[in-house]
Amino acid sequence: MKDDGVPAHVTGAARERAFSLADLPDLREFAAAEALRRGMREDAIGDFLVALNEVATNAVTHGSTKARLGMWREGRALVVAVHDDGRDWRLEGEPGHDPPPENATSGMGLWVARMLSSDLDVTTGPRGSRVTMRFLLD
Repeated sequence: MKDDGVPAHVTGAARERAFSLADLPDLREFAAAEALRRGMREDAIGDFLVALNEVATNAVTHGSTKARLGMWREGRALVVAVHDDGRDWRLEGEPGHDPPPENATSGMGLWVARMLSSDLDVTTGPRGSRVTMRFLLD
């Protein structure tokens, strides 16, 4: 596994991009084009971009000022990994598993991303934090 969360066996097939907060509009455009190219239906792009935007925004506002996106296809799924250098996050339970409180004004990003993806995994450690999402391409 490389630092950005892209498994070594898919390096040649993966598309990667570094980004900061100011790059989010370009990142969404890049990701939408890649998702379509890799087989995502056009009517699924909106939900995909909402999930990606939530995770990418969290990475560059809570993790570190720069982050990396990796995208690749595994079978019938598009895999998206967002990696940042934030190391101070202590996971309590499964992030994004429980909905935010009814009147919450923040803290919804991972929950929304989990609802919109077919799978979401969060890892954190001395090399940073990574959120990996899978989207079925059926």
